[in-house]
Amino acid sequence: MAGIKALISLSFGGAIGLMFLMLGCALPVYNAYWPLFLLFFYILAPIPYCISRRVLDDTDSASNACKELAIFLTTGIVVSAFGLPVIFARAHVMAWGACALVLAGNIVIFATILGFFLVFGSNDDFSWQQW
Repeated sequence: MAGIKALISLSFGGAIGLMFLMLGCALPVYNAYWPLFLLFFYILAPIPYCISRRVLDDTDSASNACKELAIFLTTGIVVSAFGLPVIFARAHVMAWGACALVLAGNIVIFATILGFFLVFGSNDDFSWQQW
């Protein structure tokens, strides 16, 4: 039952984050759909970590190059997702209010992705590998 509650709360968090992103795009004051390019970052962010989890064998070593590379790539994707709206706002492609809404959506979406891996990332009977 705890897995169902976690899944419902994570989906609620994802919906709230996407709502902030859509508000930053579709409000009549802003009316610029360039921030929708961030959807690519939301899709790309968990991919390196998922690939490294499949490649790794579960050893208890303190350092693993594949896992560290995956964390580095994921960090680069997340930082790029926070930087793109600021670059759009500084280039006057979108308004600063839309940038603030998109950044709030980024915080919620990436917290939801992190929460998913924290809740379903363990190797017990209910893990993310079922998905």
